[in-house]
Amino acid sequence: MLHRRDALLRLGQLGYGVLTLPVLLQKLHRSAHASPRRQQGGGTARSCILIYLWGGPPQQDTFDMKPNAPEGIRGVFRPIATRTPGIHLCEHLPLMAQHSDKIAIIRSLTHPFNEHGQGVYVTLTGKPDAQKTFPQNRRSRRDFPHLGAGVSYCLSSRGMPAAVTIPRAVGHDGVIYAGTHAGCLGPRYDPLEMRPPAEVQEAALHNLDLPTGMTHRDVVLRQGLLHQIEQWQRAVETGKLTAPLDAARQQAFDLLTSPSAKRAFQLELEPPRLRERYGRNEYGEAFLLARRLIEAGVRLVTIVWYFVCPDGNVANVWDTHGGIASLGGISGFEMLTRYYCLPALDRAYSALLDDLESRGLLSETLVVMFGEFGRTPQINNNGGREHWGPCQAVVLAGGGIRGGQIYGASDKHGAYPSQSPVTPADLHATIYHALGINPETEICDAEGRPFRLCEGRPITALF
Repeated sequence: MLHRRDALLRLGQLGYGVLTLPVLLQKLHRSAHASPRRQQGGGTARSCILIYLWGGPPQQDTFDMKPNAPEGIRGVFRPIATRTPGIHLCEHLPLMAQHSDKIAIIRSLTHPFNEHGQGVYVTLTGKPDAQKTFPQNRRSRRDFPHLGAGVSYCLSSRGMPAAVTIPRAVGHDGVIYAGTHAGCLGPRYDPLEMRPPAEVQEAALHNLDLPTGMTHRDVVLRQGLLHQIEQWQRAVETGKLTAPLDAARQQAFDLLTSPSAKRAFQLELEPPRLRERYGRNEYGEAFLLARRLIEAGVRLVTIVWYFVCPDGNVANVWDTHGGIASLGGISGFEMLTRYYCLPALDRAYSALLDDLESRGLLSETLVVMFGEFGRTPQINNNGGREHWGPCQAVVLAGGGIRGGQIYGASDKHGAYPSQSPVTPADLHATIYHALGINPETEICDAEGRPFRLCEGRPITALF
């Protein structure tokens, strides 16, 4: 039976971009894949929101501060008390500090890679691959699947895609990174993508050719997803586009123009006060959209923290080396205090937890936050820190997670785990466990070859 998830049209930029659509329906009618089944046991999560802090946030300046470290390692921010005795966060996260009773912090995530391509791949797939260095890390159908693809394979959704990536996948300078789609599982399980990264001359996954008479410029000029949907819907209803469309494409249009699908993307339905609470910026809108997509039935939403500088250059702003010309050459510590880092995160994250809790959704929504690596203990000459895979922090909430706890520990400089090291595969196994998916599930690639979904072990102590 054809799943509606497979037919739903690819997400478009909400209020600020372009709609992209799949052309997979004809192939899916012939698909031999068996319907995936949810495993019994695990956490209480029905869905997951993955906040990916692309660039690698410094653990010593955010969630694992080291105020007693020597000069040259100790950061410039002071730790502040939280609602939970004994847990301290950075002074620029005061709202998050008031939610410490809901969150668990892993301070011992570790892997051996200090390069962005390798780090993105291992943290988003759970599989290490030293060959994934930029720019030789373009995604391919030989890659291990993204976490969202694994969720899509194992869980059904209510007339919505199982996995969505907003606002863009990780990529720049002509390369969309490996580890961001379904890889060897095949395009059926690709997470929906809102649009391709800036600096990449590619369409997002599975574009649908535009109807006759509509150019790409026409679409770009539309006012986002709803305007475009409604234009196509009116054309279909008047018969102008029906004739050239085959049955598969007509089915896709019918799915996209359903009221429930459209409502999921209508941020203007939210009260202005709530939108202000999240923040009137790309990050706040992405967090709010993630909540709406989860409500509509999406199982895993990946939010990629992405910034396009005023000069058009892509900046993974958690990559706090400092001295970036497109950001004015400011220090790494200054970068963290700007609107595109800690202030926006503090506001949007706390709003998300409050919003989920008030709607009774927090217990069934796992919220996970991490990047591709941590940062070096040593502070560089630009007042920042370099890439560092051996240690980073992860923040979790909801979905059965027991709040107010720290799992694992790093050494006195935040350089290496000193207690309970956690691999990316273990983190993935924990997310699957929370969603009721057995990490040992055997799945098959597009050629029918079996392999294990995840090689890690879930951290059951978090629940």
